[in-house]
Amino acid sequence: MKNYILRRVLNLFFVLFLVSIIIFLLLRLAPGDPAKVIAGEHASQEIIEEIRIRLGLDKPLITQYFIWFKQILRGNLGTSIQSRDSIMKELLLRFPNTFELSVFAMIFAGIIGFPAGIISAVRRYSFLDYVSMFIALIGVSMPVFWLGIMLLMVFGVKLDLLPIGGRLSVYISLKPITHFYLIDSLITLNGRAFFDTLKHLILPSIALGTIPMAFLARITRSSMLDVLHQDYIRTAKSKGLRQSIVIRKHALKNAMIPILTTAGTTFALLMGGAILTETVFSWPGIGTYVVQAVYARDYPVVQGSVLFIAFLIAITNLTVDILYAYLDPRIHYQ
Repeated sequence: MKNYILRRVLNLFFVLFLVSIIIFLLLRLAPGDPAKVIAGEHASQEIIEEIRIRLGLDKPLITQYFIWFKQILRGNLGTSIQSRDSIMKELLLRFPNTFELSVFAMIFAGIIGFPAGIISAVRRYSFLDYVSMFIALIGVSMPVFWLGIMLLMVFGVKLDLLPIGGRLSVYISLKPITHFYLIDSLITLNGRAFFDTLKHLILPSIALGTIPMAFLARITRSSMLDVLHQDYIRTAKSKGLRQSIVIRKHALKNAMIPILTTAGTTFALLMGGAILTETVFSWPGIGTYVVQAVYARDYPVVQGSVLFIAFLIAITNLTVDILYAYLDPRIHYQ
């Protein structure tokens, strides 16, 4: 196991190196000049060139890359062109926001998708099966931004039941300790902030978790169907065991590998791909930070953010692989 983890960590650094090269080149090939954005529309060419020299954009691409890469090796993702703030500091401040939203989105997806997939597999070709898979099909097909807007209009504007944006109401104060608002509100015994944070999480979590819910329902159904036709399941049933015991102790455990793979990969993508949801709900996460940087042609922020997201995805995938060995004793890493 130790050798396997070591190999995966080495592969992780190699993947991040490739990602850094790709994102660096893609940004330089994209139209637009950050020096012109900073200088303004009516700035003279002399001012634009001065800004380019100050930002190091006048140097050859290979030189620009290695200057940036040396900063990465020191744990420094650079400085924002627009705000002059540390990119790593900004990402670490925004990471709790995105992580908290992704966790609640996956909780929503699991609470609905996991049981729906099990019921569909156990009651195959029944009315419940058709309804569950039809809802899953709608969930996969529904655009996230459209669903978010509809949720805002219905529950936020028309019914006025839930907040329409942000992470905490302006009239509620909370002392940031870990920057995970739910944890901070519990540490400081701030009940108003805790429940207000939960209210702000409901709509974006539903919008973000709908597609993962649909995927989880479909993969759970498929995996359970494969397991339910195995000989050991028929043997367990022939012994007179209740169906609930057969499902819980025999079928479900052996069907968890593909389910865990889907859940882990989806969770990793949520942390890096919640851009539309964060934009619609004005959620101050990593996705919003990246969008603002793209509009401003802030190369260092986009580069650092993509590299940070790639690191999160790689770590999540490594964690899922390690969990395989604990779920299925037949799996051994040499």
